[in-house]
Amino acid sequence: MKKAESIVQKVFPRFGVNKQREISRLLYEISRRENISPQEVIRTPPSGDFKKVKETLVKRRFPHASLHGELPPPFLPGLSLDPSARALPGENDYSPREVVVEQEVAHSWLSDRVRSAFPDASFSEVPSMKRHLAARTRFTLADYSKRRDLLFIVSEPHDFFKRCPCTKGAVPCGYHVFNLGFGCIYDCTYCFLQEYVNTPGIVLPANIEDYFDSFVRYRRSPRARAWHRGGRMRIGTGEFSDSLMLDHITGYSSPIIDFFKKHLDTVFEFKTKSARIENFLDAPHGGNIILSWSLNPQGVIDTDEFHTASLRERLRSAGRAAAAGYRVGFHFDPVLYFQGWERAYAEVIDAVFQAVRPRDIAWISIGTLRFSPGLKQVIENRFPENKILDGELLPGYDRKLRYPDSIRYPMYEKMIEKLRKHSREMPLYLCMEEKSIWRRVGIIPPFTS
Repeated sequence: MKKAESIVQKVFPRFGVNKQREISRLLYEISRRENISPQEVIRTPPSGDFKKVKETLVKRRFPHASLHGELPPPFLPGLSLDPSARALPGENDYSPREVVVEQEVAHSWLSDRVRSAFPDASFSEVPSMKRHLAARTRFTLADYSKRRDLLFIVSEPHDFFKRCPCTKGAVPCGYHVFNLGFGCIYDCTYCFLQEYVNTPGIVLPANIEDYFDSFVRYRRSPRARAWHRGGRMRIGTGEFSDSLMLDHITGYSSPIIDFFKKHLDTVFEFKTKSARIENFLDAPHGGNIILSWSLNPQGVIDTDEFHTASLRERLRSAGRAAAAGYRVGFHFDPVLYFQGWERAYAEVIDAVFQAVRPRDIAWISIGTLRFSPGLKQVIENRFPENKILDGELLPGYDRKLRYPDSIRYPMYEKMIEKLRKHSREMPLYLCMEEKSIWRRVGIIPPFTS
């Protein structure tokens, strides 16, 4: 970026600060995308007129969107890289150095499990996590990158579950989320949690019984009955953390399975990128527990989903879960657009149906890459070698950065066509996608909202 800024200052000295920033950003992104130097991009300056220079560079940076007339004003922020913010390498096995326990749950079952699992960690007790962290005025990306070193065990006072915060303008899926923890031990380049830099560690609640009490009260409310009249309530973990990343330690799944045997009008989903299903295989359940996996080609897992289970491990676990009597789900989310994407995802789809039978699949979702504009700079800082930002990501209908319709629609169409070759009956849905795309691909929302 420094080279791009230097070139712009030299070639376009009369441009103001904001104009130079936008041109520098375009030079930087084009040079990354085309694997050339910024100097080569602007070897022959288009003109000295800012509007013409920007228009020329924008068309080169977003050739597909430009060709198809889908070119809204791109998001062109300044770039400031902080080496301390980079994601840290490390082992896939999780082992925190420090565990901070709230006094109210110091002798809880979860605290005991964590002490047994991590005997080499230092343990301390505090009145509350909130007060413990109050002295910290702000947290940085460097803190986020070190979050695997610090674990909090807390008594969660109120944030038990909520409706899925579906993006504005998207077709809702009627989903509810159990917030069983905050923070993830995995490190995916595209993860929205990277913007939530407000706690320097992983947070696990020890008072799971309060979640169940809150759920019972909610299900009895007129609002709940109105929302789910005629359909089963869908609820699950996995929004602010991975559902099973530490289940071999927390054992959250066992009381959840047992509790929802009493609530067969509800379907509970555990969504994961792990292979941790040991606690499920011999557990009697009511048939309303779904184990689901987020899937991507192994090449994407290698470059963008660090510390997670391999594709083979995920599908093997799905097969074992189905053999144990569970229905399973799969989430192709996010689907990334790259050269050879269609073949890569087709191979994953074929592998899915080699691992499980269509009748064992509860649902499959598809969602293409999207994220808030602010996450772009976070990704650049934490994963400066990433390739996902080289794609044509432009402000979409919900102001998130997305591929244009002329890329997204064929991706959905081809994914659905491939899935339907294996089964025409299993429920498919699009994740956080607008109505016009649903109509174009011919999918009717399968769940009540």
